Amino acid sequence: MSPDTLRPRFWERLPLSKLNAAEWEALCDGCGKCCLNKLEDADTGEIAFTRIGCRLLDDATCRCAQYEQRKQFVPECVVLTPRNIGEIAYWMPRTCAYRLLHEGRPLPDWHPLLTGDPESVHAAGMSVRGRTVPEFEIAEEDWEDYIIDEEP
Repeated sequence: MSPDTLRPRFWERLPLSKLNAAEWEALCDGCGKCCLNKLEDADTGEIAFTRIGCRLLDDATCRCAQYEQRKQFVPECVVLTPRNIGEIAYWMPRTCAYRLLHEGRPLPDWHPLLTGDPESVHAAGMSVRGRTVPEFEIAEEDWEDYIIDEEP
């Protein structure tokens, strides 16, 4: 078996730490929510999502336009790994497969791994496609005006 082969229903059978690189990447549903700028309340730790997309977010595809080199362009970009998911899960969207599996919960029925269709996340209305504004258009002091309910 190739190290990049997707094993059948791997997300149900294996802990995140045992996934190969292809399986890890396949967990991403392509919603784009993790690429939205967020605000964290200093007193409560509560995370508020904004509709302000990272400068690298492609609003049409809900993917990073420079995924492999994203840290070069956005040094503060958080690279999610099996090692750091426990520290970062609270920062991820509630519907994120990485967060759900880390918390011992199942994938939602619209997830592309279940439907076989990468468009299912968009068809279910769970992505940010067509709903974001680029971060370079909004002054950081105005970000509170763009807070959204995390669920589109």
